Amino acid sequence: MKLDQTDKKLLLLLQQDAKQTTKQLSLQLNLSVTAVFERVKKLEREGIIGAYVALLDKEKVQKSFTVFCHIKLVQHSQEYLTKFETEVAQLPEVLECFHVSGDYDYLLKVVVRDIKQFRSFMVNKLTTLNHIGSTQSSFSISEVKNTTQLSLE
Repeated sequence: MKLDQTDKKLLLLLQQDAKQTTKQLSLQLNLSVTAVFERVKKLEREGIIGAYVALLDKEKVQKSFTVFCHIKLVQHSQEYLTKFETEVAQLPEVLECFHVSGDYDYLLKVVVRDIKQFRSFMVNKLTTLNHIGSTQSSFSISEVKNTTQLSLE
């Protein structure tokens, strides 16, 4: 599906606040409520809009300690990669996992309460996964930018 300028503007508005009503969106887009409703439904059907979520304040829910873990597997066989990816996807502390190029195989974004909880996560969960050769962790000092909004330019 090719996005026109109206679709892009609609997606930008929804990324800023997905709780806006169709009426509010229609006023901002100079379209009828029905036209906006149909566009949203089409974007959902096409899979361009995958989900609507609530973004939580990490401080207020005591999950403000962010750690980036670099993981190197002992071997790069399909079996090891698949097993690791399946297991790491089950860990609720891991918010994001990327298979990356370079010195390490994976980059994980882990969010926990504090260093003590991170140690427990490392000892009791992460390092118990099969096929991990080594890990290196970096702790976030401050969050400079964190957005979920994709640029559609």
